[in-house]
Amino acid sequence: MRKIITTTWVTLDGYIAGPNGEMDWIGEIYDEAMGIYETDLISSADTLLLGRVTYQSFAGSWPHVPDNPNASEGEKVYARLLNAMRKIVFSRTLESVEWNNSTLLKEVVPEEIQQLKQEPGRDMVIYGSASIVQTLTNHGLIDEYQVLVHPVILGSGKPLFQDIKNQVKLKLVNTKTHPSGVAVLTYQPREKQH
Repeated sequence: MRKIITTTWVTLDGYIAGPNGEMDWIGEIYDEAMGIYETDLISSADTLLLGRVTYQSFAGSWPHVPDNPNASEGEKVYARLLNAMRKIVFSRTLESVEWNNSTLLKEVVPEEIQQLKQEPGRDMVIYGSASIVQTLTNHGLIDEYQVLVHPVILGSGKPLFQDIKNQVKLKLVNTKTHPSGVAVLTYQPREKQH
């Protein structure tokens, strides 16, 4: 069965963005180790699950990277992988999605997600998209949480987890620390949720 894997950049105090959605706290933290992590993750998957905000951010930039003479070869490789993937976008407000291989769904239907997991293929990845992570967490549909803890404290902002209905018990299955100080913590549910 295909897994649903979340990958989320978060501050030490648990925020995915500042109070106004700012992500300037990422700063110079992106390094070669992070690039390798991202490319390895995407190479193990064939489908992206995206909320509207993340979709618009990605679709506004990644399709153009392979033709950008200023992009590094690593960025171009990563962009080609993203561009080729199947993309499922959850949004009640978007009318259409233009990025190739994209499908627009108006809401998360747990039975449809379970059906996706049963299809043949590689894993599915959720980038950011806190609302999708929260909804799928509440339905017990996430198989692995990869949390990239950045060495910064914001004090306030948009939390990764809010409106979670039931406690989710996790087991730590892997840790890795990048030279930048970013700690990659990989968790899986300890028991199946109901």
